[in-house]
Amino acid sequence: MAESRARPSFSGGEWVFAVVGLPLALVGGGYALAVVYAGALLSLTVLGLPFVVLGLLGARGLGAPHRWLVGRLLGEAVEAPGALPRPTGVIARGRAVLTDPVAWRTLLYLVLRMPLGLLGFGAAVVLPLGTVWLLGYPLWARLLEPGPRPLRWDLVAVVLGLLLVSAVPGAVRALSAANRWLARQLLGPARDQQRVRELETARATLLTDSGDRLRRLERDLHDGTQARLVALAITLSLADDALDPAAGPDLDRLRTLVARARGQTDETVAELRRLTRGIHPVALDGGLGEALPSLAATSPVPLAVRLDLRERPDPAVERAVYFCAAELLTNIARHSAARSAELTARAADGRVRLTVRDDGRGGAALGVGSGLTGLAERLAAVDGGLRVESPPGGPTVVTAELPSRL
Repeated sequence: MAESRARPSFSGGEWVFAVVGLPLALVGGGYALAVVYAGALLSLTVLGLPFVVLGLLGARGLGAPHRWLVGRLLGEAVEAPGALPRPTGVIARGRAVLTDPVAWRTLLYLVLRMPLGLLGFGAAVVLPLGTVWLLGYPLWARLLEPGPRPLRWDLVAVVLGLLLVSAVPGAVRALSAANRWLARQLLGPARDQQRVRELETARATLLTDSGDRLRRLERDLHDGTQARLVALAITLSLADDALDPAAGPDLDRLRTLVARARGQTDETVAELRRLTRGIHPVALDGGLGEALPSLAATSPVPLAVRLDLRERPDPAVERAVYFCAAELLTNIARHSAARSAELTARAADGRVRLTVRDDGRGGAALGVGSGLTGLAERLAAVDGGLRVESPPGGPTVVTAELPSRL
């Protein structure tokens, strides 16, 4: 899910990037054009492919200083692409370079960066110099040509100078935004590589979360359920002593111990139910069509349920949707102050979409302590995503979408 980036209206870093980045843009653009031109000329010779391989490797290397400069001066952190695979054999390595999307995208970036660099330098340096000349035109003209002069040209020059002064920040800002977008699109990992990284990170998060849950379950079983069962055993042992035929049964004490044992049994059963609820909900045995309405029945906020389940997803996807719905309904009950809510689930055409809407106070967002960040990470582990729309004052609409099959 994309996060919005707050950008300053105009910053010194953007101006410095426009000035300092010009030499790097010219060098990179000249290099890329030389590789393309020479590669085309040598393509009919035996030197063509080796030259292109070396040119692409060089382009990959030139991407690093551009990423650094964009991150340092424009505040756009571009993730470095993964290293090239290194298969055995010269031919196999050359093929890996020729089929590397990162190298080709970086080469394209270097070509496009050159005109952007020239435009940026013009906006940051040439335009301000032009405004200085125009604003000072009445003075320069009288110094160069003394004598009476018509005022209309002086007024036109000053007005044009003021217009250019007001246009400089916007021009630099627009070109900086174009440079950010270009670096984001072409200097980072290829889309497939980025997707693999995201899935690897999500699965690692899921494994870590599962390990933490298992350790908590073991601790709760040891410190909670086991202790309750030991206390129950002691109570039953005391009840057995109260039935000692030598002294005669102590009925009052026996009733007290039996009542205590019954209470301890009820607490142990409730504890076991709480612990096993997070492992696999029994309601999911009948699919989401049975699980979601039963989950909605426990919501303290009045909840309307609308289901359109034309296909049954994989069990792992069903669990993800169920726990997502449970987390969202818990958030509504605890944080939203909502009077009503609505849960909609649709499974069709290989996709599952869960939407939970409430009329509460709004203001929910990823990373603000509502548990939505962890929920998004769990969904990412099954190739899903989470979208949150929650303006202050409400309503809040949270949508989870994921594939039906893994």
